[in-house]
Amino acid sequence: MPLYPEIEPYDHGMLDVGDGNHVYWEVCGNPRGKPAVVLHGGPGSGSGPFFRRYFDPAAYRIVLLDQRGCGRSTPHASAYDTDMSVNTTAHIIADLERLRRHLGIEQWLVWGVSWGSVLGLRYAQTHPGAVSELVLTAVATGANRETALLTRGLGQFFPDAFERFLAELPEDEREGNLAAAYNRLIESPDPEVRARAARAWTDWETAMAPAPPRSIPRYEDPVFRMGFARTVTHYWGNDCFLGEGNEEGAALRDAPLLKDIPGILVQGSLDPGNLLGTVWRLHHAWPGSELILIDDVGHNAGAADVADALVAATDRYAAAR
Repeated sequence: MPLYPEIEPYDHGMLDVGDGNHVYWEVCGNPRGKPAVVLHGGPGSGSGPFFRRYFDPAAYRIVLLDQRGCGRSTPHASAYDTDMSVNTTAHIIADLERLRRHLGIEQWLVWGVSWGSVLGLRYAQTHPGAVSELVLTAVATGANRETALLTRGLGQFFPDAFERFLAELPEDEREGNLAAAYNRLIESPDPEVRARAARAWTDWETAMAPAPPRSIPRYEDPVFRMGFARTVTHYWGNDCFLGEGNEEGAALRDAPLLKDIPGILVQGSLDPGNLLGTVWRLHHAWPGSELILIDDVGHNAGAADVADALVAATDRYAAAR
């Protein structure tokens, strides 16, 4: 099914969530429609108008937000003096609850992509009464083994790019958690060190794109690049703030808690996370979930066949209201 036409928000604002942070939110679609909230990826990517198009605007009250430190939320992670200690998974989950209450929503469908799927899973596991359904794509669970795959394991498939990625680090930092090592560079008081590290990080992310052209335009924006690299390395370098024992993933471990929440998982067959079997393990541990596998697509919610499946999923849940 094709994406819905472009639409504009009918309401938006900045929500004071404490700790000096204000989270940007917007609502579009039908004010009396089925509530749905969109959780973007990254961490630190920010939301965008494309996400509105996965929902029937006549059927849904669509809520988008920029998570702490990114997009239009303030302060932005690209600013060196932004306090990242108050940007954790627990903080974002609390922000979601604050926003839900602010908008007067009892339950909403949670839609998440990539990091947003990690966040959606943990949110639903800790606040099951607030979640009517889950629709997740480019699925991840935030497990340490997933971080290790993306920062080191894929190096054997992209050896030249990986060599450049490692070269930015001091020799004694090239073992262990590479995200944490990069985060130490990005937190350096030297702006040149920070800038080089952010560029090297996004160059590595670009190199992992599954097919040419390997170019991601937003990484050419120095503000986005710094905020994104700082946020991703902050989370990945700290076990995604999911607590001890996150090697296999807290979200996967607690999948049985989702037994009363229906969900649809839309996954590209070429998604790197599939090398770990993440989405299959999640599907089998989550009663009531459905897995839709899309051939010849990687970690990409915008691919045509993936978008079709995501629209079909939200249409199905709209009809079940």
